[in-house]
Amino acid sequence: MSLPRRAFLAASAVAASAPTLTAAAQAARRLAGADVLAAEGYQRLRGRKVGVLTNPTGVLESLAHIVDDMTAHGVRPVAAFGPEHGFRGTAQAGGSEGSYTDPHTGIPVYDAYNVTPEALAAMYRKVGVDTVVFDIANVGARFYTYTWTMYIAMQAAVSVGASFVVLDRPNPIGGQAFGPQLDPAYATLVGLKPIVQQPGMTVGELAGMFDAEFLPTDTGGRRLPSLDIVRAVGWHRSDLFEGQWIPPSPNMPTLDTALLYPGTCLFEGTTISAGRGTTRPFETIGAPGIDWRWAEELNALRLPGVLFRENYFVPTFNRYVGETCGGVQVHLTDRERVDAIRTAVAMIVTARHLYPDLFGWINDNWVDKLSGSDRLRRMVDAGAGVDEVTGAWSDELAAFRRKRVRYLLYL
Repeated sequence: MSLPRRAFLAASAVAASAPTLTAAAQAARRLAGADVLAAEGYQRLRGRKVGVLTNPTGVLESLAHIVDDMTAHGVRPVAAFGPEHGFRGTAQAGGSEGSYTDPHTGIPVYDAYNVTPEALAAMYRKVGVDTVVFDIANVGARFYTYTWTMYIAMQAAVSVGASFVVLDRPNPIGGQAFGPQLDPAYATLVGLKPIVQQPGMTVGELAGMFDAEFLPTDTGGRRLPSLDIVRAVGWHRSDLFEGQWIPPSPNMPTLDTALLYPGTCLFEGTTISAGRGTTRPFETIGAPGIDWRWAEELNALRLPGVLFRENYFVPTFNRYVGETCGGVQVHLTDRERVDAIRTAVAMIVTARHLYPDLFGWINDNWVDKLSGSDRLRRMVDAGAGVDEVTGAWSDELAAFRRKRVRYLLYL
């Protein structure tokens, strides 16, 4: 396996420090890159003007937040930057916390959600950032906006000549790639670059790919002056999440949610609720008028790793507030076998068949942005079956799997 030179050097540097972590790694089984950095005493950041892009998932094994711990150990960031939902995680979907002074640390916090690279670069310059640290737990779906906030932060770092440090974390839903690849014509903040819907990569691996494959096109041929990926310890590509689950966003309450999200988030582009406003979003799916037949037809398909329970619910916010919805709760029976995207396609195809007067696409064809092109929508509308729809992206998925190999840091 070959790695980009800078990613390889960074990985080698971390490997050299690994013996100091052997006992802890054996006891805890896995350590995030943040724990590796903390075990080094933050030495690689001392003397630098550090800006940290993070949220509530940026924690150590002790559950101390990375910014709080850095500050307590004499490495005080010049600023923190908050993605969607905010630095401390109080905002709902599509929102952020704005810019303010963090009451815990006294550090200025800047709103980095849905900003341009130029605007973020201006924030870097304002506080003199020369090193950007990224530490956010992703959930492995292309349309999770943290991925693209990282890319925008990388573009801004190139603009000001800042180093970029990724504190890597395991991909909670494993290291296998699935789904269609984004057509660049459909680029938005839920997918800026042509990667597949479930790329099966950590944020560190994605950073290596972005630096080599995409940054030069967007920055006049330039790459990051330095990309340091602080690798996680003890994670393998076949592993799912273990440990204390911290919701990466308000509607990601459990690992089961994360495992289904790369598929069931597609319902955000339909007239069927994805379950926001319930206690199990992206697991609870439905709309007024749907009945028991949906669960029966879905269970008859015998999809791997899932069962469907007839379910009724009343959302407290988002879509169908205060209305009784019928639908299903998706239950995972085998986390290692579930294919979230194929599951969601089956749900969409059967919903359209059973409830043609209820099922539809929301007006702006948001599903095209989520799925990465208009192909899914057009095929479903034409009456294509599950195998035909999911088979349509097999070639591009195979090509992506080949391309990503040189950026993978974990076996």
